[in-house]
Amino acid sequence: MTAPLAVPLPIATPSETGRSAVPRVAVTRLRLTDFRNHAALGLDGDGRHVVLAGENGAGKTNILEALSLLSPGRGLRRARLDEMTRLGATTGWTVFARLDGPDGAIGIGTGLETAGEDEARVRRVRIDGEAARSADDLLDHVRVLWLTPAMDGLFTGPAAERRRFLDRLVLALTPGHGAHVSAFEKAMRGRNRLLEDDRFDLDWLEAIEAQMAELGVAISLARVEAVACLERLIAATRADAPFPHADLALEGEIEALVAAGGPAADAEDAYRERLRDGRRRDKAAGRTLDGPHRADLVVHHGPKAMPAHLSSTGEQKALLLGLVLAHARLVGETCGRAPLLLLDEVAAHLDPRRRAELFDVVEALGSQCWMTGTDASAFAALAGRAEVYEVAGGRVAPARPITG
Repeated sequence: MTAPLAVPLPIATPSETGRSAVPRVAVTRLRLTDFRNHAALGLDGDGRHVVLAGENGAGKTNILEALSLLSPGRGLRRARLDEMTRLGATTGWTVFARLDGPDGAIGIGTGLETAGEDEARVRRVRIDGEAARSADDLLDHVRVLWLTPAMDGLFTGPAAERRRFLDRLVLALTPGHGAHVSAFEKAMRGRNRLLEDDRFDLDWLEAIEAQMAELGVAISLARVEAVACLERLIAATRADAPFPHADLALEGEIEALVAAGGPAADAEDAYRERLRDGRRRDKAAGRTLDGPHRADLVVHHGPKAMPAHLSSTGEQKALLLGLVLAHARLVGETCGRAPLLLLDEVAAHLDPRRRAELFDVVEALGSQCWMTGTDASAFAALAGRAEVYEVAGGRVAPARPITG
């Protein structure tokens, strides 16, 4: 069962430098080989924020995607592994990063490994040269959070997108959550296949449903606890936040069971009974209709007490940005190290005042932030606090320092 998050949540205060006292984790070396449009990329920095400036299609977001693979999963684009290989490359791709943080210098490598033409292509992870047991081992060293333009439709899109967003939030707080979600989905597919067969093995079906009940409650518990912690942090910090705060709620029958309190075993028993009672209905539907895979994250624009999906496009962008920044603070204070932040084209829709406020918030979080934009001048408020690179045609070169 997923362990509860620590409560009450501590609220860290900035140090004399203006940063949170939470230890910083920074990428000071990055190497890409045959990744997207980068045949061979090398960046060496000093741990400050990083601005990647260049025209659309130059490869800026590809660099952020590579950094997002320092966390479990398929990265910020959720692409297939083979889609990340540079066109024309004959082997797989590799990403290597040196992290400087509370554990000292750590080398992390990951990539697509191809053992043969007909064999499966798999992602490998190495930490200081040693093979990791799984990608979840990355969470021992760094938590990576991101915001991309593709997420702009989060509040108006399908519930599945919000569940995926929520699970990324939870994974940054609770290692193992991703494995629970994957195992639940695998078990659910097995149950669906069994129900299609009129002569299914009843004992096997009951065993699968028992597994689904245990995993489903663990998933829902982790989600409920993460949302509750995020709500508490937002309530404690909203007065100083430059972006509108979000009011959050979870909709889902299993989430409601968990939120009601009581032993987890009772919630598992209740969910197992729902699965058993719903077999005929689920067989007719061709899918399982009860479970954490049906939950939804409901978001309201706090200051206006308005559903987020009814807010204006600009309000939704600001709301999402505020939510991601609040989550970054929660991750730092819960996990004891500031997360790595990836913000793609984040400054394009902000006026100069809001940009400056954003950069100040990021600085206060203690996170190293990698940002992209078409115009380096949009990051003028970061003068002296960021390294700037020009990206063009898969090549990266230091740019002239930005000035305030």
